[in-house]
Amino acid sequence: MATARHDATIEAAANGRLMKRATYASVAAAAMLIVVKIGAWVATDSVSVLSSLLDSLLDAAASLVNLLAVRHALTPADREHRFGHGKAEPLAGLAQSAFIAGSALLLFSEAVRRLAAGQPVVRSEIGIAVMVLSIVVTVLLVAYQRHVVRRTGSVAIRADSLHYGGDILLNGGVIVSLLASVHLGWTVIDPLFGLAIGGYILFSAYRIARLSLDLLMDRELPDADRARIREIARRHVEVRDLHDMRTRSAGPGIFIQFHLEMDGGLSLRRAHEIADEVEAEILAVFPNAEVIIHQDPEGVAESRKTFAVR
Repeated sequence: MATARHDATIEAAANGRLMKRATYASVAAAAMLIVVKIGAWVATDSVSVLSSLLDSLLDAAASLVNLLAVRHALTPADREHRFGHGKAEPLAGLAQSAFIAGSALLLFSEAVRRLAAGQPVVRSEIGIAVMVLSIVVTVLLVAYQRHVVRRTGSVAIRADSLHYGGDILLNGGVIVSLLASVHLGWTVIDPLFGLAIGGYILFSAYRIARLSLDLLMDRELPDADRARIREIARRHVEVRDLHDMRTRSAGPGIFIQFHLEMDGGLSLRRAHEIADEVEAEILAVFPNAEVIIHQDPEGVAESRKTFAVR
């Protein structure tokens, strides 16, 4: 049991370092892209390039919020926060969604103005070169973020990866828009594409907000994870069943609690040992979990209210 806890602590520390590196990488990438996109927008006066610039500005702000939130979420539990600081992550996700929605509204306004004015795009080759650079940088960043998410399950990094992944399509669309505006003379496509990007940005804000609210409202872990926990507990030869399982996640950590049913004739010491063995098995699969197990004699009805979900 002590070994399982030690291994879980080591893995949690490694995951924390990965999460911090991912936040540093996203802030650095967004800052670099802001600089080159400002130059491209000044050179081309394209609303689709402007939309990409606004998105990068919001990316930088959201990534900075993420950086601070992840650092706070990784702070160990203290006397006033016995369950840790993990909910800083979904709070950062809500802040991200507000930033993103605000950028979409600004983009709608500029696109409508350009539709009315019918202003052409100039020096499109600069804008195209910058968008190609943006795609390369963003693909590398998203690949790293997804690796971190697979290792840590971080909702803040997942939210960051979600809208950076959308940026790849966004930047590709800007290239198409610039080519159509200059080579086909379709000046209207530039502001129209800006409107389409604005709609996509709003949808991204909704997805991030929904995910964050699920975590703040202590939504249960996915059904597959709950089924895996039940399977681990029930495969112990001295476990009869389990009930009243409750789970939730908070930042990099998850919380699992349930009642374990065993032979009523077991000694208290043996029941405790069995619970420790089950906990060690669960920690081997969910190393960032805090597990609370209550031991019950098999077949003893409980008077307190329990939930229908098992």
